[in-house]
Amino acid sequence: MLIKDLLVNHPYIATRLFHLYILKKMPKSSKPSKKPKSFMSKPHFEGGIKAMRQLIKENLKYPEEAVKNKIEGSVKIRYDIDYKGNVIKTKVIKKLGHGCDEEAERLVKLFKFKLERTRKMRVIFHKSIQINFKLPKKKPKKVDPPRKPNNVSLQYNVSIATGNPKKAKPKTTSQSYSYTIKIG
Repeated sequence: MLIKDLLVNHPYIATRLFHLYILKKMPKSSKPSKKPKSFMSKPHFEGGIKAMRQLIKENLKYPEEAVKNKIEGSVKIRYDIDYKGNVIKTKVIKKLGHGCDEEAERLVKLFKFKLERTRKMRVIFHKSIQINFKLPKKKPKKVDPPRKPNNVSLQYNVSIATGNPKKAKPKTTSQSYSYTIKIG
């Protein structure tokens, strides 16, 4: 009897229980969606972090000065994103030098972000990224293994004739030599 009294005397509790019961029975697609947690969405790189890494990998040009001096390391950059998703300002936080800082700034300025909603406000977002510079590996030259020659044989025949060719009956003597060279 206690439950019956609660439902009759307290209509708020009855309504709340009814709504919970109905929401459990409804399919998930027809349930009301939750409100977003944030007032504005943050910019995100289209394709995610993998696409960003791929863009860096494809466009990174290792500076010649850094290659000569065998410089490796990472550059940390703080950058600003405008309300359109473009990188408008960059600042190097952790420097490496030898042209790597400038190359990292150039790469970051290539980024294009996507903004879901800014509520018609011109907001500037701040992000930072660390770009690693590692010397490219030198590919060892392929040395062809020495080939085994096929069985090749050369034969020379040399004959030498001596005598006077103007006389009617020449007296000739001939010498001949034969050489055979086998390779393989």
